[in-house]
Amino acid sequence: MNFLDSVPAIRRLETSRDDLLAIDIVGHISAADGENLFGLMEAAYALHQRIDVLVRLVDHDGVDWAEIANETLKQGTTHALEHVGRCAAIGEPDWAADARRTLPASPAIEFRHFKIEDEAAAWQWLGAQPTEEQ
Repeated sequence: MNFLDSVPAIRRLETSRDDLLAIDIVGHISAADGENLFGLMEAAYALHQRIDVLVRLVDHDGVDWAEIANETLKQGTTHALEHVGRCAAIGEPDWAADARRTLPASPAIEFRHFKIEDEAAAWQWLGAQPTEEQ
């Protein structure tokens, strides 16, 4: 295995808001990457009852949904409905409509899709900015 093969597809971004989970999704999301994402979300929920989420898609190449445990997916959906207020997706594909159809009918999460050239508008919508890592 090449050391580059183990670079995670999910990367947390530092932001100006403590209650905003911002991530880059780069390339293909394996089952391990999916589990990592759910772990990052659970950690954010432990710190804040309500959070917003920003997802920046970079050369997105699919997700191994079938390899992620059904219980993990069910728990992730339930917790997202309990804790996420807004979700901004930047880049392609625009999966916001799929997320709305997948989640139970609920106005709990407000989804918006932004083209990559409109990234600044996504950050503004969430009232945040990316910050340099310390």
